[in-house]
Amino acid sequence: TVAIKVLPPAALSSEDDRARFYREAKAAAQLHHPHIASIFQIDESVPEGGSNEEPRPFIAMELVDGQPLDVRAKEGPMKLSEAVRIVTQIASALEMAHEKNIVHRDIKSANIMLTAKGEAKVLDFGLAQTAHSTKLTRMGSTLGTIAYMSPEQARGEEVDLRTDLWSLGVVLYELVSGRMPFAS
Repeated sequence: TVAIKVLPPAALSSEDDRARFYREAKAAAQLHHPHIASIFQIDESVPEGGSNEEPRPFIAMELVDGQPLDVRAKEGPMKLSEAVRIVTQIASALEMAHEKNIVHRDIKSANIMLTAKGEAKVLDFGLAQTAHSTKLTRMGSTLGTIAYMSPEQARGEEVDLRTDLWSLGVVLYELVSGRMPFAS
């Protein structure tokens, strides 16, 4: 049993986007860590019933049985020891990715699952960027989730592993306070 993530057609509108997606998804698939959801296959398929549609890229990944961390965060502040345990697991996963020059770029509580045993699993390396990638953002656009973005990411500038650390700090704040650090 796996989880299938199908990308919307607009996500890969050019051949450069498509090539970048495959290069970065294949790099992310090389990540094997107890706190990262494993990627098993990256491919394309025509959606069921979509005879006139172009094939759409998909990622087959580990199905994590549990609860998204954002759902748990909405229940209210966690005990500091529990939040630190979870964030330490996420940091361990990011450390391994960073050692392979992969930056997640969308660390947020919704991209982390808590397994039935309470272990953290980082999901969705779909925005991941390798050190050898071209800049994924385009002028005037950014990828990620604004509430968790580092200042340089929000400005559409080049990012590195520090943007994941910023986002992880936002997650920690969210878990221990029960709210986001910056009012909207």
